[in-house]
Amino acid sequence: MLKREPEGGYTVTVPSLPGCVTYGDSIEEAVEMAKESIELYLESLRGHGEEVQTEEGILEYSL
Repeated sequence: MLKREPEGGYTVTVPSLPGCVTYGDSIEEAVEMAKESIELYLESLRGHGEEVQTEEGILEYSL
């Protein structure tokens, strides 16, 4: 989820991944940061032997 911040920039949260939150000064930067945050989050889960559970087993994003 992409949210424009009143002071400028954009915050991105990933509802399927609790605590996965990032920020960018522009929409483009926020999307790139979100991709990186998701990758790091998933790597961390795998490193701890955990799996990501979604309704369909698929994570997707759209703009």
